[in-house]
Amino acid sequence: MTDTVQGVAPTPTVGQSSDRPKIQIVPLKGLPFAAAAVVFVVVAIAGNWQWALMFAHVAGGGLWTGIDLFVGLVLGPILGHLSIPARAEFSAKFMPKMVLIMPTVVMMTLASGFQVARKLGNLYATSPNHSWLIASFCVVGVMAVIALGILEPANIAVLFEMNKPVPNGELIGRLMKRFIYTAGITGLMQVATLIIMTRVATQ
Repeated sequence: MTDTVQGVAPTPTVGQSSDRPKIQIVPLKGLPFAAAAVVFVVVAIAGNWQWALMFAHVAGGGLWTGIDLFVGLVLGPILGHLSIPARAEFSAKFMPKMVLIMPTVVMMTLASGFQVARKLGNLYATSPNHSWLIASFCVVGVMAVIALGILEPANIAVLFEMNKPVPNGELIGRLMKRFIYTAGITGLMQVATLIIMTRVATQ
């Protein structure tokens, strides 16, 4: 039998009206911060500012790595032992923030990282770091596809389901597991990226 949840209240009957406030899919209060990050990276690229590009790359990569590891390895086991209503309540607070955070940090990391590699000459085949950089592109490319092609759709699907008059708790649970597991996978892949990047930095 399909479980349904309505906030943290007892399971409602089908057709029962809901007085829960609608969940904001994209938190409007966070848009200025995401826009500021985008503008910062664009200006850094346009001005070819090495320090700003390196800052955006390190900050974005650090946040991306930390979030993936925390969500996959810390939050995942905790959420796995929560009841469906508790997962739904957590999702209503947590997932909207991730809608903005993940695309922003991915954009910061990839855009600035490519410009840093170009500026340092690591894109040339004659560079001693070229092979390491290609390996990094492969790993980061897979992570970006997972983040934007699996994590974000699962994230948004959870929020749309939560906004229904009678959310399907079983579906929310499955989507949350998908989100957590894929975040954990990308978190472990980030370790490989850290190894490659420290190798490049010390070459």
